Amino acid sequence: MEHSAHQEHEHPAQHAYHEQQHAHHAHHEQQRGHHPDHAQHTGHAQHHHGGGSSWRTAAQATLHCLTGCAIGEVLGQVIGVGFGLHNGATVVLSIALAFVFGYALTMRGVLKAGLPFRDALKVALAADTVSIIVMELIDNGVMVAVPGAMDAGLGQLLFWLSLAGSLVLAFLVTVPVNRWLIGRGRGHAVVHAYH
Repeated sequence: MEHSAHQEHEHPAQHAYHEQQHAHHAHHEQQRGHHPDHAQHTGHAQHHHGGGSSWRTAAQATLHCLTGCAIGEVLGQVIGVGFGLHNGATVVLSIALAFVFGYALTMRGVLKAGLPFRDALKVALAADTVSIIVMELIDNGVMVAVPGAMDAGLGQLLFWLSLAGSLVLAFLVTVPVNRWLIGRGRGHAVVHAYH
């Protein structure tokens, strides 16, 4: 009798335990069933927020900026070295031309979108200023730092290797800067509305 009573007393507790286990198992299965959607959503969110696309966008923006900067930089260095200008004057000329061509390249695309010249200039200033400053610091810093690069003639390999190396390094340094700016709606993010 005592044993039977004991069994009857334990049965509700055991029943509740099994019900709890069953509910836990069902919840686990439900989670597993929704896991792909969750992973897909997470991947989707990463694609739009800090994923591969943002690095790709930053690289494209930097390459766009680098094109204009490189034209001005190379032209400034060629003029400076070709005419035997002082190193300081060559650097100043290169920086000035890099800004001119950098802004001009961005403005060309924005003007095609129908924006007035003054507004297009404002967009270019907002989009490219920080990027160009960083690039020019790296470009000219490398050219000045490499022994003999600024004094090498246009026909010397040292000049062209140093210039090419400075542009590659400028690109690598500026990509994360542009990614940071774009992620905050600044830099080349202001140009995307006009493409």
